[in-house]
Amino acid sequence: MSTFQAPKGTYDLIPPNSAKYLAVREAIAAPLRASGYGYIETPGFESVELFARGVGESTDIVTKEMYAFETKGGDKLALRPEGTASVLRAALEANLHKAGNLPVKLWYSGSYYRYERPQKGRYRHFSQVGAEAIGAEDPALDAELIILADQAYRSLGLRDFRILLNSLGDKECRPVYRAALQDFLRGLDLDEDTLRRAEINPLRVLDDKRDSVQKQLDGAPLLRDYLCDACKAYHEEVRELITAAGVSFEDDPKLVRGLDYYTRTTFEFVHDGLGSQSAVGGGGRYDGLSEMLGGPALPSVGWALGVDRTVLALEAEGVELELPAATTVFAVPLGDEARRVLFAKVNELRKVGVAADFSYGGKGLKGAMKNANRSGARFTIVAGERDLAEGVVQLKDMESGDQTPVGVNEIVAELEARLGPRA
Repeated sequence: MSTFQAPKGTYDLIPPNSAKYLAVREAIAAPLRASGYGYIETPGFESVELFARGVGESTDIVTKEMYAFETKGGDKLALRPEGTASVLRAALEANLHKAGNLPVKLWYSGSYYRYERPQKGRYRHFSQVGAEAIGAEDPALDAELIILADQAYRSLGLRDFRILLNSLGDKECRPVYRAALQDFLRGLDLDEDTLRRAEINPLRVLDDKRDSVQKQLDGAPLLRDYLCDACKAYHEEVRELITAAGVSFEDDPKLVRGLDYYTRTTFEFVHDGLGSQSAVGGGGRYDGLSEMLGGPALPSVGWALGVDRTVLALEAEGVELELPAATTVFAVPLGDEARRVLFAKVNELRKVGVAADFSYGGKGLKGAMKNANRSGARFTIVAGERDLAEGVVQLKDMESGDQTPVGVNEIVAELEARLGPRA
């Protein structure tokens, strides 16, 4: 056993399980790439102030969960707890919004960090794939992102997830609701921290997961009853567009999510097979975030989907992903001359796109064939001195067990023919 272990609340991705995570990331990204979203990558740490302004100083993320530190030069930085603020900061810094083609459509994949109490489905280091559409206020854009996430999940084989949908209003109608909710909350038996939060941002209280709080929220005013006509019309168009695309959803008037920057459309993907950590992803519209970060008015919408939670959801449904074998051809040399010849053939196979591996370490036939079996290879090439003297190698089909001699100079073409077209 190693002296060191992974930090509490984190995990290592190790083959073969790591292949699932790669497949999930690819499946989530695929519909985005096909819809005009370009890839963006931001640093793993940013200014603390970026998240304080963007995510919200009253949120648990900023007050309790953020990994913040001060550098030797005195800069106050934080490991990124979410992706939207970083992506918008990068887009503003690069003036992507001035290129003349709005919305700016971006997608990203990376690791995020929050100091939380670890449990299944909730980690201190986790992976997300996200998408942001920056600079356009259009219900069709909100609907597009929800539809693309639904498409990604269904392409993986997920079926037992639900989409929760709500509207949080805008700067015109939310203040009226905010005041009504604060009046209601002041009459409840809440602890001092919760009451303080209610004065800063009362919607955060609706997101409180404690039973003692949720029981008291029965009868709380609902934002949908306070929406202005413009927000009602906007939300209804989002609903109509999603429905027309054949995507099912549930209206959830209490859905607020955990970040301060959301306005109007907000949504969450939940899976009931994950227990308390049922949210596998979510997002919404954040029309005022750019201005909070010192930029121009850029109405925007986006989401982030959890890779680790999506993997757990697949396992909960018993979905087995069809993963390509890491190795298609495994070469087993017997003797020094065979090592030289087969090593060259392995490199030729790789050049034409065939996943090939080699028996390293000078193992005997028995040990090398065990490695070939473990590799999952469809074919094994075996060659010894007698084979090479005859100008052939032995090609073994690992599924049928059939073994046939093939000319040394024909083996690459023979394997390409047997394997057929490859993506």
